[in-house]
Amino acid sequence: MTQSMLIDGLISYLGLVMLLTLHEFGHAWTAWKCGDDTARLQGRVSLNPLVHIDPIGTVLLPLLGLLVPGAGRFLIGWARPVPVNLNNLPNPRVDDVLITMAGPLMNLLLAVVLVGLARVGVYVGLPDMVDMCGDFARLSLLLCFFNLIPIPPLDGSRVMRVLTGMSYETYYEISRYGIFLLILVLQLRPVQHTLTVVTDFTLHAIGVVFGFR
Repeated sequence: MTQSMLIDGLISYLGLVMLLTLHEFGHAWTAWKCGDDTARLQGRVSLNPLVHIDPIGTVLLPLLGLLVPGAGRFLIGWARPVPVNLNNLPNPRVDDVLITMAGPLMNLLLAVVLVGLARVGVYVGLPDMVDMCGDFARLSLLLCFFNLIPIPPLDGSRVMRVLTGMSYETYYEISRYGIFLLILVLQLRPVQHTLTVVTDFTLHAIGVVFGFR
């Protein structure tokens, strides 16, 4: 690995950490506004990455991904799940889905903002800014769709639990093996291909809105 590749990888990793931090902030802030202050009392309504880091999802898996040749376009991970006490919510089923979807929606919003900043970079003549904002917008969208996979600890699994009426006992039993199942699923080419296609299509659509061709 050359020095240039190492620097690019480090920048990508730091970008991933910030995007994951904002993702979890979205969960925590929404839970607080919905009536549950569990995350707030634990200091999770914060933009400090240290309070959201998961040893496997934020550190081990992304860093290993950076060591795999060609993995730069598929850098993913997750942060420590935000705690939610459904007993504090006025409408547990609806609020649970709202809180869960706040993370992916935050990543979608960040992608829109980043593409907008890329457009600003075009106007002021800063090609490096355009490239960096575009790369981080794509990464944010990848995280958005990745988190919709219905496997614990990802957000899609919580939405699936609500929609199917799955008991908490069954969900938590599945969660014990979720990380291992997720790592296995991520090795499947069709899964990687689907995430890539959906991510690139959405990025292209946002880009068209901002005048990119």
